[in-house]
Amino acid sequence: MVQIPKPQSARTSREPAAPSPAPTSADVARLAGVSRATVSYVLNNTSAVRISEPTRRRVHEAAKELGYVPHAAARSLRAGHTRIVLMPSPSVPAGPLYNAFFNDLQWALSRLDYTVVQYGSVSLRGDDAARAWAELRPVAVLTPPDLGTEGIEVLRRSGARAVITLGPERAEGAHALLMDHCEVGRSAGTHLVERGRRRIGVVLPTEQGLDHFARPRLDGVRNAVLGTGAEVFELPLAYDEESAVQLVPEIRELGLDAVFAYNDEYA
Repeated sequence: MVQIPKPQSARTSREPAAPSPAPTSADVARLAGVSRATVSYVLNNTSAVRISEPTRRRVHEAAKELGYVPHAAARSLRAGHTRIVLMPSPSVPAGPLYNAFFNDLQWALSRLDYTVVQYGSVSLRGDDAARAWAELRPVAVLTPPDLGTEGIEVLRRSGARAVITLGPERAEGAHALLMDHCEVGRSAGTHLVERGRRRIGVVLPTEQGLDHFARPRLDGVRNAVLGTGAEVFELPLAYDEESAVQLVPEIRELGLDAVFAYNDEYA
C-alpha cells in the first residue's frame, strides 16, 4: 500500500484559525460613510470641531459593530498626554470612606472622558515615584504631600496638565487640597473637652505611612486640652480586629472616658 503524503499547506482541524486583522479607523469611516478625520473627532471627543448628532451616532454604531477602539498610545503621542488621572494606591488597607471617595471620583471623571488609574507600587516615594508615574503620561496626578518640586516638574514636562497635592502645605508648581491634620485633632479634642471628657485616648495607626497624618492629629488634641486639666494618652492600633481586642483592656486600665479614633475605619 502506498501512502500519499499530506500536502504541507493542508491544515488539520486542530490548528487554530489565523486571527482576523484588527479593525482600523478607515474601516469605521467606510462603514459610517464619513472621513477618517470625522471618526477621529467623534471617538476622541474633540470639542473644537462641531459634528452633528446623527453623524456621531453613525460613527459610534460603526465602531461598535466592527469592534473598533481607538489606540490609546497613538492618541497620547499626538496629544502629549493620555486621558489618565493617576492616583497612588493607599499604603494601608482601604476602608469604606476611601472606597466611596474613589468610586465617586471615577464616576465624576468618567463623564468627562477621563480614566482614574491607581498606581500600585508602594516602594517608590517622592520624586522617584513621580518619574515612574510620568512614564504613563497622565493628564493629571493626585499625589501625597511628599512630592517635591523636581517631581512636579517631571510630571509637568511629561504632559500632566494638573498636579494636585493632598496635605497640610502647598507645593510650588502644584495645586493643593489643603488638609490640616493638626486642626482635625484640635477640633476633635475641643469637642470632647467641651462635653466634660478628661481622660482622652488618641488612636495612632501603626501602619506604615500614616504617622505623617496621625502625629499632627495627636498634637492637635494636646493643644485643645491645654489648661483644661484633661489628659491625653497615646493608643497604638493596627488595622485589624486582633489589635483592637488587645487594646480594650488598656483602655479600661487607663480609665479613659473618650477615644479619638483617628478616622471612621479605625473607630
